[in-house]
Amino acid sequence: MSELIIISGATASGKTAVALSLAEKIGGEIISADSMQVYRGMDIGTAKPTPAELSKTPHHLVSIIDPSVPFSAAEFQSRATVAVAEIFSRGRVPIIVGGTGFYINALLYGVEFSKASEGLPEDKSPEDKLREEFAAIAAKNGAEFLHKKLAAVDPDYAATLHANNVKRVARALAYCEVTGKLFSLHNRAQKEKPPLYNAAFFKLSLPREALYARINSRTQAMFDGGIVEETRNLIAAGFGKTLAPMQGIGYKETVQYLAGEISLDGAIAATAQATRNYAKRQETWLRNQSPNAHEIFAHEKTADEIAEEIATRI
Repeated sequence: MSELIIISGATASGKTAVALSLAEKIGGEIISADSMQVYRGMDIGTAKPTPAELSKTPHHLVSIIDPSVPFSAAEFQSRATVAVAEIFSRGRVPIIVGGTGFYINALLYGVEFSKASEGLPEDKSPEDKLREEFAAIAAKNGAEFLHKKLAAVDPDYAATLHANNVKRVARALAYCEVTGKLFSLHNRAQKEKPPLYNAAFFKLSLPREALYARINSRTQAMFDGGIVEETRNLIAAGFGKTLAPMQGIGYKETVQYLAGEISLDGAIAATAQATRNYAKRQETWLRNQSPNAHEIFAHEKTADEIAEEIATRI
């Protein structure tokens, strides 16, 4: 059996249900590779597992910090590495589940981060200073402006990032300027390193039309399920709209609705559109993964059937 299992796919592809079923079948524990599910109080908009699901199967890196606390790929790598070791020590199987590709690569390939990116004290390097300068440019001219700068320099990497992810856009631009190399090529080189684990990688795929139908349905369910009240509670607790998590898909649009900038129907439509765009970027990342990744067409199978298929391949 493989040491660990990775289940990825675009948002709304059914990863959570498959992982829960698989964990029950093989004695696994789930490590979330989702950049938003780490935040406490952000449950509906991040499509976290329900309390019942969380109590049924051990989960790691879910609801571990407040939205005001910065969280990076380096932090994920550190925490997930510890979780994997702990799960191994119990004789169980780590199941990495999520659509944040950079997090998965950070764990699987041991991506190297600078001290600054890990939040450790050191004198600012030229790259660190440039990151701050680019972030200031985004603050002045807008995130889209900075994203277009990256697209002109490194279109392949820019295509994998949402414009609102200013931190990673600035990081890539700074890397390109300091090294004279493309960040997309840097990432490719990192992935050419041998993985740290014997991992079985599975990606759930659906036809575009079916995926978009799921996204639209889930977006409506989020608003029916209380994302407006959840966002209102976050704001009341002091988590303002300038925080990075509050710029996440669904929360950003809800904040705009609560501020009277758009209608509720407008917020729902904008969230669905942003989610569809995000799914495209996730699919781009997945297409660039190892050809050894197992693709499972998920639209005509139940979660249990997919989990059974995975269990026979590991």
